[in-house]
Amino acid sequence: MTDHKTGTRKEWLAARLELLKAEKELTRRSDELARRRQELPWVRIDKEYRFETDEGSASLADLFRGRSQLLIYHFMFGPDYKAGCPSCSAIADGFDGFAVHLANHDVMLWAVSRAPLPKLQAYKRRMEWTFPWASSFESDFNYDYGVAFTEEEQRSGVVQHNYRAMNTRSELRDQDTLAVYGTDAATTTREAPGVSAFPLPQNKM
Repeated sequence: MTDHKTGTRKEWLAARLELLKAEKELTRRSDELARRRQELPWVRIDKEYRFETDEGSASLADLFRGRSQLLIYHFMFGPDYKAGCPSCSAIADGFDGFAVHLANHDVMLWAVSRAPLPKLQAYKRRMEWTFPWASSFESDFNYDYGVAFTEEEQRSGVVQHNYRAMNTRSELRDQDTLAVYGTDAATTTREAPGVSAFPLPQNKM
């Protein structure tokens, strides 16, 4: 058991009130960062992306489904994976619940992966999920948004992910983990997670 100092209720309250000041300051800093994030410039998308969905082929604009905002979770499930990423799966377990709340705030939520649609559908049934999940198989979408990497990029030793350089040589070596994906380490680490947000252009509304 970890050693921890003890004290009186009065000592605890004084320390807690001091910590509360720091927490409030952190909240103010967080609010300021959120404001600056909202003021980031938007980037126009001129490329025509196509996705395979349960309802057929769809464009990026189609994924909005009449809402003004679109959130895409880049779910790690490559074409050669046997199953979805365990960490992504743990996150996605909550999608069915909060997708409804997002929809009520004019936001559409999708997961997108590079695996072919039948693989995604089978895994979705296995996990008993209902949220929409699209395949970007044979599309540049995941590459353009920095969540998939070519073999050439991987061999270079460094790729860009989450706005920073990531060493591709720090590969998975745990055999039990690799067995979940059903691939080798190099294939597994050519995928990465992420979230992308899109507003619907005014002329599309």
